[in-house]
Amino acid sequence: MRELDTEILVVGGGLGGVAAALAAAKAGRRVVLTEATDWLGGQLTAQAVPPDENPWIERFGSTRTYRELREGIRGYYRRHYPLRAEAARQAEMNPGAGKVSKLCHEPRVALAVVESLLAPHVSAGRIRVLLEHRPVDAVTSGDRVDAVTLQDHHGERVTVKAQYVLDATEDGDLLPLTGAEHVTGAEAQSEHGEPHAPAEADPANLQGITYCFAVSHHEGEHHVIDRPAMYGFWRDYQPDFWPGPLLGFVAPDPRTLEPVKRTFVPNPAGDPLAVSADQSADAGDKELWSFRRILARGLHVDGAFDSDITLVNWPLNDYWLKPALTIPGHATEAEVTEAHREAKQLSLSVLYWLQTEAPRADGGTGFPGLKLRPDVTGTDDGLAKSAYVREARRIKAVTTVTEHDVSAEILGVDGRVRRADAVGVGSYRIDLHPSTGGDNYVDVASVPYEIPLGALLPVRVTNLLPAGKNIGTTHITNGCFRLHPVEWNIGEVAGMLAAFAVREGVEPRAVQADGRLFEEFARELDAAGVERRWPEVRGY
Repeated sequence: MRELDTEILVVGGGLGGVAAALAAAKAGRRVVLTEATDWLGGQLTAQAVPPDENPWIERFGSTRTYRELREGIRGYYRRHYPLRAEAARQAEMNPGAGKVSKLCHEPRVALAVVESLLAPHVSAGRIRVLLEHRPVDAVTSGDRVDAVTLQDHHGERVTVKAQYVLDATEDGDLLPLTGAEHVTGAEAQSEHGEPHAPAEADPANLQGITYCFAVSHHEGEHHVIDRPAMYGFWRDYQPDFWPGPLLGFVAPDPRTLEPVKRTFVPNPAGDPLAVSADQSADAGDKELWSFRRILARGLHVDGAFDSDITLVNWPLNDYWLKPALTIPGHATEAEVTEAHREAKQLSLSVLYWLQTEAPRADGGTGFPGLKLRPDVTGTDDGLAKSAYVREARRIKAVTTVTEHDVSAEILGVDGRVRRADAVGVGSYRIDLHPSTGGDNYVDVASVPYEIPLGALLPVRVTNLLPAGKNIGTTHITNGCFRLHPVEWNIGEVAGMLAAFAVREGVEPRAVQADGRLFEEFARELDAAGVERRWPEVRGY
């Protein structure tokens, strides 16, 4: 077994992990960055999820480096794609003209930009990237993590020793491996007094996962896939809280739970430059083709593309039958493997239903011209490389963010919770998808919030930091902390904090507890373009 030695180990190459590695390397530290798949970028790439963001993202509400990532994506399209002149000139050009985000785009473009951001540090030897490596073990002594062992897809293992270890995995995989105190699922209402928490705690009550996939549509062609093995089950499946079969265009409105019919019109007419993406005004999810469209043919010169490409991450393919996370006493590794198999079967069944049985506006059924696009997701089966994970294990933290800190129902639309140790900002509705506990959507208005440093600090372990969805939130508040710019912000701060701790010879908890140290760290955050306060805006 090989051994490596570094200053900072970042396990997980999603948005938080990339931001953490980039921040630590910019601070001059040596970093090993690992990733379970062969693509860095997490939600934007391997999970194939266009960004969910706050409505002010083009002006403020993110870190400077996150804005650089976004502008890098737009720049890639301007340099390499045959855009219409008026599209290329548009400062806030939305490559997919999707309604979920002001920047819907293809996973491979995000991957190229992520790799370009890291490239100088990789060339300089400050960052070493280990793709297709998963954590399998950890060595601890007292309250410290000494090393993490990772295994590649060939079964070869490498142990990495580091002064600081950052858990940027999608599931919070290092927390059980290191013995760090953590939480899964839903806390009881009595624990934090959250109005939308259940009466009893349920560690296995997790938001559903989704295996996203991309499709284009080619009228007159036949691209129907083989009937999936579980198609009969999914075609007949109707959840108790759903207004009809799951494979159908009628689904609950997340905010009201009233049944709403979605429409599906491939390659709709109209100029995509006219599309407005502002979820604070319109959720945009009622017309499924344009909701998460990631390439709009109408933005390009005539004949460049014969179809749009859209990303399927809809109510139809959220999977919640079994937890997709190992939880002692609730879900074994074998059961988690089965959950992922069933989730993939659900997504393939959605595609087959669309191709063969979905009702069309002309009264017919099926869209046989729908073409699965494995070239877009970089996989053989056409599904994303990994599941879109909405809820991970969460550290027991010095500060736990609860519904009382972010809910507009509790604070009022102008309410704010000010954090003395603010290290970032975020804003999104408290958006929980149907869960393994049988819950329907929980979708609650929220207010713009500040991210407290205390939420990144484990209660005991001194040199392990969360760098993604695994910070000190609850089942409820995770719903507004799990989105792209917030994950990046958390990762960037974790990377900067680890670098600061190495340089100053202090522990992260001291940075929060000591006013002088925190002021020094905050100045570095400010200089790096990490926004820590909101201007006067109203909740999303």
